[in-house]
Amino acid sequence: MAVLVTGGAGFIGSHVSEALLARGESVIVIDNLNSFYDPQLKRQNIAAIDHPNLNVIIGDLSDAEIRKQGLEGVDRVIHLAASAGVRPSIEDPAKYIHQNLMIPTLLLESMRSAGITKMVWASSSSVYGDHLDTPFSESASVMKPVSPYAATKVGGEALAACYNHLYGMDITSLRFFTVYGERQRPEMAIHKFARLMMQGRPIPQFGDGSTARDYTYIGDIVPGVLAALDRLKGCQVYNLGEAEMVRLDRLIDGIGQALGQTPQIEVLPLQPGDVTRTNADIQRAQTQLGYQPTTSIEQGLARFADWFLARPWLWQNE
Repeated sequence: MAVLVTGGAGFIGSHVSEALLARGESVIVIDNLNSFYDPQLKRQNIAAIDHPNLNVIIGDLSDAEIRKQGLEGVDRVIHLAASAGVRPSIEDPAKYIHQNLMIPTLLLESMRSAGITKMVWASSSSVYGDHLDTPFSESASVMKPVSPYAATKVGGEALAACYNHLYGMDITSLRFFTVYGERQRPEMAIHKFARLMMQGRPIPQFGDGSTARDYTYIGDIVPGVLAALDRLKGCQVYNLGEAEMVRLDRLIDGIGQALGQTPQIEVLPLQPGDVTRTNADIQRAQTQLGYQPTTSIEQGLARFADWFLARPWLWQNE
């Protein structure tokens, strides 16, 4: 039997698919190659993980035939396809509700019809809102999201609980904390800042640099995803983070050091929907999944920089 990875041409999805293939799994990827960022980058991701046991379906999950085709011969699903980003969700909340709530509902219904009961799906640290008590525990309230994107992730976790209760489906929600690394989406901060530095352009720093995030290297995230897939039972929620807060000004300096560049800073006001800090309590994932992140921000930025600098078209084509 195979594993379906939705959004498998994307950043996290391509790495997860690659790891599944490496351990001998057959993988089906569904991706619509949408224009949120350059579809050619997603094609490059797929080319990088080409394998005889990989079947790629280009299509949209809103299409019942695509869902049926993707679920054929599958016994587990990793649902990573979504509309991402806090700020764009404020501009187009209806799109996010459709992609992040309606599409998972359609997928779950198709899974039920096919007799498939096991799913891991991507939630987000954004569900915690502007939570001030750190680290963030899975037991904390998530009823005060500060963006439509965050609200859809809270809703998705509720949907998972519903389908577990009604139909006995085993669904695990993974709250990812700011994942970065090779193949990162170009609009995400680390990739964007790197591109601007190489172009000699200023870095937009929202606020005084004191906001902080729990940046999680992709090489640490992927084992967590696979561990969750291997331990699907009931309805579970796990934080997957690095368990370390990194200030924005430290991050910008670290990117500059990794690239051999001196950042130019443009200080701007804080943006609507942004939170002050994120920080994962990973004790549950450590205990139940054996999750153990090991990559420091300096190590992760160095690996990202090696990948980025080997691909000059990522900053030269603008």
